[in-house]
Amino acid sequence: MIVELLTDPAAWIGLLTLVVLEIVLGIDNLIFIAILAEKLPPHLRDRARRLGLGLALFMRLGLLSVVSWLVTLTAPLFTVFGQGFSGRDLILLVGGLFLLFKATSELHERLEGVTHMAGGSTAYASFGLVVTQIVVLDAVFSLDAVITAVGMVDHLPVMMAAVVISIGIMLWASKPLTRFVNAHPTVVVLCLSFLLMIGLSLVAEGLGFHIPKGYLYGAIGFSVMIEALNQWAKRNALKHEARRPLRDRTAESILRLLGGRAPGEPALAGASAEGAMPLPEPAFAVEERNMVSGVLSLAERNVRSVMTPRADISWVDLNDDPEAVREQLLDTPHGIFPVCRGSLDEVVGVARAKDLLGHLLRHGKIDESGGLRAPIYVPESTTVIRLIDTLRGARGQLALVNDEHGTLTGVVTPIDVLEAIAGEFPDEDETLEIQQTAADTWTVSGSADLHLLEQALQTHGLLSDDDSYTSVAGFLLARFGGLPSPGRKWVHDGCEFEVTDVDAQRIRTVVVRRLPATESGN
Repeated sequence: MIVELLTDPAAWIGLLTLVVLEIVLGIDNLIFIAILAEKLPPHLRDRARRLGLGLALFMRLGLLSVVSWLVTLTAPLFTVFGQGFSGRDLILLVGGLFLLFKATSELHERLEGVTHMAGGSTAYASFGLVVTQIVVLDAVFSLDAVITAVGMVDHLPVMMAAVVISIGIMLWASKPLTRFVNAHPTVVVLCLSFLLMIGLSLVAEGLGFHIPKGYLYGAIGFSVMIEALNQWAKRNALKHEARRPLRDRTAESILRLLGGRAPGEPALAGASAEGAMPLPEPAFAVEERNMVSGVLSLAERNVRSVMTPRADISWVDLNDDPEAVREQLLDTPHGIFPVCRGSLDEVVGVARAKDLLGHLLRHGKIDESGGLRAPIYVPESTTVIRLIDTLRGARGQLALVNDEHGTLTGVVTPIDVLEAIAGEFPDEDETLEIQQTAADTWTVSGSADLHLLEQALQTHGLLSDDDSYTSVAGFLLARFGGLPSPGRKWVHDGCEFEVTDVDAQRIRTVVVRRLPATESGN
């Protein structure tokens, strides 16, 4: 008999499968045993765990022998609708129904998120009491494992060998096993589905319908292979995710918690499709998410992305007539100006508007020697985080931005940094660069910041990977390969960009529309 089992491949397959199932079914035992062991002093916990599981091994073997003997009772005890039921059939029916109930309830708890919590008692219990509780508890939890063994394998020696091996593995690797199962909940769900399948086969056999064990082994083996591929894919995905900068992963996680959309997810249209379930209201408003996103992106943005470009700088020319300068200062709502001689490339200094007006009133001209501050220069490649330190020491003064050739390309103030976080704060002579004119339509200036436009459209992918452009005009120039004519359109992430106003040098105005899902998918 023993020799036949050792040479039978089906017996080895059944033994291996049963060992795996017995280990997984024993995880609940390990969790509750760990809870009971916590009531002992730390130096006695491992001893109690080992002793309890060792005593439970003999009790489980006894249960296995009794149940295995009961299923040999094949003489019919009674008949229902022409179907005779023996002691073996009753054991199989009751055991199958128990497995179906056990697996269904466990799956329900897993899917509903119900967890077992340890008690909050701090007093230590006696060693004997805890070991007794472990043995009794294991007897209760062993019932499903014993019935599973009877349903999986026909030979008692194979069942006992599987129980001994599984208990030995649990004794040797109880802590790593618990950590593995807790880290891979899909493994538990898979094994619980095996219990459902085994329970169904027991019920069917108890009713007189025999299901060959090979079918069960084949289904279990195929499922295990699929789960192994799934775990491999998850591990590769985690490795790939780990290659991304920690800052990017943290920022994306925070935005997801706030209710934002991660790159690659479809944009949401203004109105939900007919018949679709309404979307839940996010816990944080769009403005709050945009501000957090603005803060998280500061370290990645350079000064060029937040500065006022050279073409939009208001500056004072010392060569102009004093009266013209006075009118300019009164008509322009800015509080501080670069003071130049002839052009922006000849900066003499920086001054407040009130100081310049005081010079004109007292002296009739601007005093270069005593009324101007020395200009502060920053490279356009400087990050916004470093710019904040520079502006903090500038005492309210603006900073001039130079490119790598020393040419002035813009100016930047604390207000520009604030706008990068909280959106636009236009002066009296300015209008919003991003204006929503309808539910899914925006009128956008060509100089509008792409970070702010991404926030307004709730989209991704507008920004340049190499910082070669920072504005809407730069984005479209890169897509069209040159200055487009009015009416040209470009679709990105479900949004249509239509150029509406162009002069000889730049794109002035763009209209952005969010397309319906049927159109954006084309």
